[in-house]
Amino acid sequence: MNETSFFEMIANASLPVQLVMLILLLASILSWAVIFYKQKYIQHCNVEASSFEGRFWSGINLSDLFSQLSSRQEPRSGLEAIFENGFREFARARKAELPIQEVVTAAHRAMKVAMSRQVDTLEKNLSTLATIGSVSPYIGLFGTVWGIMDSFRSLAGVQQATLAMVAPGISEALVATAMGLLAAIPAVIAYNKFATDIDELAVRYQNFTEEFTGILQRQAQTPTGAGGAG
Repeated sequence: MNETSFFEMIANASLPVQLVMLILLLASILSWAVIFYKQKYIQHCNVEASSFEGRFWSGINLSDLFSQLSSRQEPRSGLEAIFENGFREFARARKAELPIQEVVTAAHRAMKVAMSRQVDTLEKNLSTLATIGSVSPYIGLFGTVWGIMDSFRSLAGVQQATLAMVAPGISEALVATAMGLLAAIPAVIAYNKFATDIDELAVRYQNFTEEFTGILQRQAQTPTGAGGAG
């Protein structure tokens, strides 16, 4: 099938089938926009997490690290947000002279809330890919069925029907199914990949939360302020 015949099929299709093709085209464009955005954002989160872990485990004083993050104007995300929320709550609870276990529990709870927000941000628009991946084939199938119905209806007034009379209409209708698959397949593949990547990041955030909670537990038992990360 050359390009000219492909576009001729779209142009010659019935209006309902053309509308189906337009919907699938828009769905495909939206799907690829989400794919490019999510891929870039997840890569950014991984790089940011590696960079922060390098600073955190370098032995830097936790108060100094907190001050560095708090002085920045741009909003924090990922591990930075988890650390900042946890350490802020830790410092506030210690200043209020709460019992050690309450201090650690408050910091851990703040980090869990921050982690939940970060995971929610990572999962944003993921449902769009799931919807496009699951619905697009059915939309394409609807266009195909409608086109085939039109092709056979056109034979109602014909006494002798031939394959040549219905083949062009059926071919035009099948384009809708092909477009549905073209929209769905990348969306499904991307959804599965991003879901796995997000799960890995969530585990990374969870591990950091537990490790940092252990550090704060030790810090809370010392008479001085929080020191290095080790």
